[in-house]
Amino acid sequence: MTPLANRMQNLKESVGETLFLLSGVLCLTFLLLLVAGAPPFAAFYHLFIGALGSWSKFTQVLMAWIPLTLCACGLVFTFRVGLWNIGVEGQMVAGAVSATAVLRIGAESGMPGVFLVLAFFGGMLGGGLWAVIAGFLRTRFEVNEIFAGLGLNFVALGVTLWLIFGPWKRPGVASMSGTEVFPPSMWLPTLPSLRLSPIGLALAIAALVGTGWVLTRTRLGLALKGIGNNPKASYLHGLKTTRFMLYAMGLAGGCAGLAGTFQVTGVYHRLIPAISSNYGYLALLVVMLANYKVWGTPGIAFFFACLNIGSIQLPMMLHLDSSLSGIIQGTLVLAVLLMQVWRKRRQTDNY
Repeated sequence: MTPLANRMQNLKESVGETLFLLSGVLCLTFLLLLVAGAPPFAAFYHLFIGALGSWSKFTQVLMAWIPLTLCACGLVFTFRVGLWNIGVEGQMVAGAVSATAVLRIGAESGMPGVFLVLAFFGGMLGGGLWAVIAGFLRTRFEVNEIFAGLGLNFVALGVTLWLIFGPWKRPGVASMSGTEVFPPSMWLPTLPSLRLSPIGLALAIAALVGTGWVLTRTRLGLALKGIGNNPKASYLHGLKTTRFMLYAMGLAGGCAGLAGTFQVTGVYHRLIPAISSNYGYLALLVVMLANYKVWGTPGIAFFFACLNIGSIQLPMMLHLDSSLSGIIQGTLVLAVLLMQVWRKRRQTDNY
């Protein structure tokens, strides 16, 4: 069989598996809705209309897609080197806190434009350093990155709450609504009559292109792939595995920090306790569904963003809980994992 025929065969199998997965997830969701006594077709309709029924809703989807894609880009680096960066949620929060600190200084300096730019560098630095802490615990003390990341997630949330109710509380009152809103001069500009930020959109696209380029066109990308496939062989060939693991964690944290900064400057315009909106955890599912490849993440992230925004309509129109989107997302990931197990067993049987 020629190489072209092999590619076509692989493409057919991939498309067939994808259609099979989507059909299975839709059928299961359909059955769950029937058990709950809800009209399935109406639920799917309102999910679609709630996400793509108007330009305003479409821009809301894009505003959710931006931080989700940024976090997913960072996670591709750590998955490529063989690390489970569960701490991406805390890294996003750390980036938001760092960006807020820079913006607070800028609000008093009279140079809002300069400090708005500096906030993104501060967010990258904060998220990157937070990720490197987990990487250092992994490489120096052999603390599993999953446990280190989860622990640092709680620490980041605790620091955020302390700042909101302590040093950065609103004048005269401490509230769960967050810190004082920054002046409009320190907000990311948006399109007229829409909440969409062109700068945020360009940032996400640049992150996708940059991640793809680093992973496929640079020595760093080749090293990360080699270490992820076989760390012992990579070490024997002269690659310093611990150093490259820290590089990957730093890059992942930097991307997550950018996502946190976007939430502060482009969405909420202040620091709030739920500044991450769980995009870090959701990005883990996105990358897994994309088979840990960067170019698979934009479409899946867009689908997840549509589910998140569209599900807001369900309580209002059908008196359904908005957690239906989470059920679809979780079911989809479970189905993909089962498909991967089946594929590996089939390959083993062929050998």
